[in-house]
Amino acid sequence: MNNSEATLMAKHAGFRRVVFNLGLSLRVQMYGEGNFSDSKVIGEVKKVLTNHVKKQPECAWMNQLSSRVYQNALIDLKEAFSRYRLGKAGHPKFASRRDGQSFTVDSSNGKVLLSAGNTIKIPTLGTFRLHEPLPCGFASQTFTISKEGNRWFVSFCVDAQRLPIQQPDSSVGIDVGVKYAATLSNSQVFDAPKPLKQAKTKLATLQRKASRQIKGSRNQRKTYNKIGRLHARIACIRKDFLHKLTTYLAKTFKLIKIEDLNVKGLLANHKLAGAISDLGFYEFRRQLEYKCKMYGASLVLVDRWFPSSKICANCGHKKDMPLQVRTYDCPACGVSIDRDLNASLNILNWEPKAIGG
Repeated sequence: MNNSEATLMAKHAGFRRVVFNLGLSLRVQMYGEGNFSDSKVIGEVKKVLTNHVKKQPECAWMNQLSSRVYQNALIDLKEAFSRYRLGKAGHPKFASRRDGQSFTVDSSNGKVLLSAGNTIKIPTLGTFRLHEPLPCGFASQTFTISKEGNRWFVSFCVDAQRLPIQQPDSSVGIDVGVKYAATLSNSQVFDAPKPLKQAKTKLATLQRKASRQIKGSRNQRKTYNKIGRLHARIACIRKDFLHKLTTYLAKTFKLIKIEDLNVKGLLANHKLAGAISDLGFYEFRRQLEYKCKMYGASLVLVDRWFPSSKICANCGHKKDMPLQVRTYDCPACGVSIDRDLNASLNILNWEPKAIGG
């Protein structure tokens, strides 16, 4: 992508951010005035933005960019409030450039046929060269463009029929932890790559270098670009590992049991927060949820208060287990077993308690 194309993408990402923030500000104001009807509020926000904001001289630049970005930014705002009402996310916050640059466009005339090759035609934006060619023709209506590091990516949905997977009639309990990413009840252990830990030294060096450079200078921008590329690489390594692991689990086991971890609460422990963030506990569960549906497996969430690490999987004896103790030595039956393996066996054997009776 050349400089003019990158500038065009950055302008549209900024357009999406401005519209989202204006819409959020207006929506909060309208709710404060007692307009609680969701459809009414969205309609009023569109009217204000279209008839007043976009007609202001200082906002004339908006009319030079794709109106589909404007429409999809308001759709994103509506979905953000829907997730908030359902308890799946916190109250929507104002978008910041530091949170990432992305926007969505679509074709108002229906799906667009994408031909195989080194170029892609994105509705309302134009034709762009691809770093990797499309293997065959696809049809899509919605395109999301995002920036990672100093590179721009395009993602789109296609209609495809997935071949059914016949998993063996097997069950597994999974204990996720800090020492190992996942320990399975069949004794399999998956050690996660530690991309952030490995890159911390290099990150610290680059950040110190940037702090000593002249603020806003070209050299400082180059250093920040290197930092951005390093963070993007770390994210890709983590994402690749999680996708491979969750796909393997969903394809291999018919029934999967994992703990319903309170990730937000775990992150409050500053001694473990870095390791937990690096492993991506929440993303691991999110991917498992949709991949189990995709491949026909069942996912069971074990009660987060179930003391899986404190109970002997052999006899049921319970005792305290400090985090630094890595082996469960049962004083009742004498069994000695790895702490994480013991927890995964307890997770596999967990059954929800019947209510009432």
